[in-house]
Amino acid sequence: MGETAPLTIQRIAIFPLPGALLFPGLHLPLHIFEPRYSAMVQEVLVRDRQIGMIQPRLLAGEEMREPPALYDIGCVGKIVDVEALDEGRFNLVLEGVARFRVRRELDVTTPFRQVEAEIEAQDDDAVLASIERASLEREAKRFAERQGYVVDWNAVGQLDDATLVNGIAQVAPFDGAAKQALLECDTIDARAELVVQMMQFFGRMSGDDGRSTLQ
Repeated sequence: MGETAPLTIQRIAIFPLPGALLFPGLHLPLHIFEPRYSAMVQEVLVRDRQIGMIQPRLLAGEEMREPPALYDIGCVGKIVDVEALDEGRFNLVLEGVARFRVRRELDVTTPFRQVEAEIEAQDDDAVLASIERASLEREAKRFAERQGYVVDWNAVGQLDDATLVNGIAQVAPFDGAAKQALLECDTIDARAELVVQMMQFFGRMSGDDGRSTLQ
C-alpha cells in the first residue's frame, strides 16, 4: 500500500476551473481563450511549463466570490503538447505530475493567480493488495456495463494500480465534489476504496437509459 510522499515548496501558476480535475499520471486537454490565461500559458512555457489545476470552492451560504475561494488541494500539470491559435488562444494537453496543497496565495502583478504550494513527490511504488485490485476491476466492469461503456478490459488489466485508480477517478461521470474527494485521498488504496464506493453509489443512481444523472 502507498504511503504519503515527501513534500517540496514551489511557486505555481493556478487555473481555477470548476469540474476540470487532473490526477497524477493522467492527461487533460484544455482550450485557453481568456486573455489572463493566455498570459499564464505564455509565462509558464518559458518558466517551467507547469500549471496548477484547482477547483474554486463555493463556501456554504455564500455566493461565488471574485476571485473565488479555492480548495486546498489540486494537481500540478506539465504542458506536454501545445498549439498556438489565432487571437492569443491555445490548445494544451497537461500531464498530471503531482498533487499540491495551497499554503498561501501570492501577491502578484500578473493577471493570473499564483500560489505557494506544497508539491507531493510521486510515490511510484504505490500498489494495491491483490484483493483490492480485484474488487476495483470487478466494480469497474459493473459500472461500465450500467453506463453502456465499451471498454478494452485486456488493456485495463495491463495498467499499473495508480494509473487504473486515477484513470477511473478522472474520467468517470462523477460530479466535481466527488472527484475532489477522490483527489484529496492521501494514498492509492484509500482512493481505490473510495472510487469503488462511488461507482456503487453513482451506478445505483443512474437513469433508466443507463446514463448517470448526477453529473
